[in-house]
Amino acid sequence: MTVDIANADDQFDDLGATDNPFAENGPDHCFRVYLERGEFYIQRCESCEQHVFYPRICCPHCGSPQLNWIKPCGRGVVYSTSVPRSKEGAWNIALVDLAEGPRMMSRVVGIPAEAVTIGMPVEAFVGTLDADPTPVVLFRPVGEVERGLGHGP
Repeated sequence: MTVDIANADDQFDDLGATDNPFAENGPDHCFRVYLERGEFYIQRCESCEQHVFYPRICCPHCGSPQLNWIKPCGRGVVYSTSVPRSKEGAWNIALVDLAEGPRMMSRVVGIPAEAVTIGMPVEAFVGTLDADPTPVVLFRPVGEVERGLGHGP
């Protein structure tokens, strides 16, 4: 589904929203609605055809307000990773370059934090972390997906 923010009222009827989803918190609200449905979407500019993440009102590349929502392929590559540690254990924080171009911060799950490497191919999915029920975009190594391992659907 693509969504033109200029006509969002008409295009979000199938999401179950009764009001314009941009009224509360802008494009971030729309992004969260998709996550709650278990779907990962990013924006694409109609004017310059660049993909955009984090959700915005205007394209950061050309300034156009003509941003549509698209479902990315889900593939990416780890650009950078860090392993914070606490009494509860270690986890990773990763910057992932999506195949469409944008870079996003997330976590790679399904493998030990120290096993995440720069250049590792990963695939996105919508899941949750620990006891927090808030859906987020997470990544797992491509090989883990193909073998049916890792967290999430």
